Amino acid sequence: MAVPNKLPKDFIWGFATAAFQIEGSTNADGRGPSIWDEFSRTPGKTLDGKSGDYATESYKLWKEDIALLAAYGVRSYRFSLSWSRIIPLGGRNDPVNLKGIEFYSKFIDELLAHGITPFVTLYHWDLPQGLQDRYNGWLGKDEIVKDYANYAKVCFEAFGDRVKHWLTINEPWCCAILGHGRGVFAPGRSSDRNRSAEGDSSTEPWLVGHHIILAHAHAVKVYREEFKPTQKGQIGITLNGDWALPYDNTPENIDAAQHALDFAIGDYPFKLFDPVYLGFYPPYMREVLGNRMPDFTEDEWRVVKGSSDFYGMNTYTTNLCRAGGDDEFQGNVEYTFTRPDGSQLGTQAHCAWLQDYPDGFRQLLNYIWKRYKLPIYVTENGFAVKGETDIPIEEAVKDFDRIHYFQGTTKALLDAINHDGVDIRSYFPWSLLDNFEWADGYTTRFGVTYVDYETQTRYPKDSARFLVKWFNEHEHPEVAKRPKAKIPTSSLHLSSNGSVSSKASSPTPAPSRWGFRSTVMKVVAAILAFIR
Repeated sequence: MAVPNKLPKDFIWGFATAAFQIEGSTNADGRGPSIWDEFSRTPGKTLDGKSGDYATESYKLWKEDIALLAAYGVRSYRFSLSWSRIIPLGGRNDPVNLKGIEFYSKFIDELLAHGITPFVTLYHWDLPQGLQDRYNGWLGKDEIVKDYANYAKVCFEAFGDRVKHWLTINEPWCCAILGHGRGVFAPGRSSDRNRSAEGDSSTEPWLVGHHIILAHAHAVKVYREEFKPTQKGQIGITLNGDWALPYDNTPENIDAAQHALDFAIGDYPFKLFDPVYLGFYPPYMREVLGNRMPDFTEDEWRVVKGSSDFYGMNTYTTNLCRAGGDDEFQGNVEYTFTRPDGSQLGTQAHCAWLQDYPDGFRQLLNYIWKRYKLPIYVTENGFAVKGETDIPIEEAVKDFDRIHYFQGTTKALLDAINHDGVDIRSYFPWSLLDNFEWADGYTTRFGVTYVDYETQTRYPKDSARFLVKWFNEHEHPEVAKRPKAKIPTSSLHLSSNGSVSSKASSPTPAPSRWGFRSTVMKVVAAILAFIR
């Protein structure tokens, strides 16, 4: 039964991360290289020239990170598996790395021991380099679909008895457009020869998007036919898309906003959901792409249509849309945050593409619900405070702009549920930790926990306290009665400065990339006091 001003009883919340952004240990225990290993090590590909080789050392500090989650009292944790840690060369005829299976199995068990529901992403952009070398990765349709379905099956077999929430692929738009169109993400293919020696931006992004849909759909087919009857889980895809508002009330700009949504929500490499759920592509996409737009056979359509149990939503901002753009990747629409009167839509983030506008979040939730009539899992939503990496830690943890962002989005979430009747099942702020932010390197911070990359020490930000307090106050009464997970005090060692480390689970410190030694997480008890 719905309770006013409260979340649904089955609602889950937590924080989200991705394997390549936090794990580090890229050569440990049989892991094979991924396309992001090579790309991030290539000079000029990341803003600060740094790679993901160390990230937040979470492969070594995984027990400390789970202790951090437990101290925050989260209900769930969204994380991704590294394909090349499980199948180092990636292919269906290549050997499985048992050490990789063992690592993730222990990780899942530890989450469950703390009452935290695992929410697992199979693929978050880190394709095994072996598959890129063999057949150009996502461009090799016949091979990649089979290899991805096999990888998914290995994961279902190994973890599906404990994992009941699966995401097949994270943000296909980034793989297709940023990786094979603009060339700013791995594997870095583009028609711009100043950026890449290989690639065709006019055709490859659409082919990659097409192949991603098929790979996703075949993985879902495997799960539904071979595992779901006994494992009883749910599976779907998660897609990035932001709300689009007309720049003004002129007919051409109203049309421009809809065109932006068609390319950002309804299409196939961007949003995938019109093919997946409605069985067709938006007419405007066909108009723009013409004969460059691949299509499915009748047999492929039968696999694709209906191949998701829910709508996975990654969303961060709202754009004002104006007719007259020449960027095909965003529907030939100009994006801006500046209103006709010169004012800004919201607070500017560190990233040029992000401003704070919570009303757009609520409108997007309603749009998706009305269009697809599917449960919505919000799998990413967050804010990077401007200049946060350039200020002292004691200032950075007082992250008012991020709190302001979450004040707006959590209110929009609750209003969409209670006032608009939108079926929303989860909310995962991005991210648990500051981390390797892809092409931005370590210059952009989205975490609710500050990471000192020199020492790998974690410090909770005020935004973490806000979110934990907000969810505690808005949980359904029946959920609120459940005991919250706590780390046993007997496993904690109080240091002279009042911080805490876990003696039982501390890994051997490893050298960091910058010549310092990693330290164990020292703030568990401090966080317990911090949020209570």
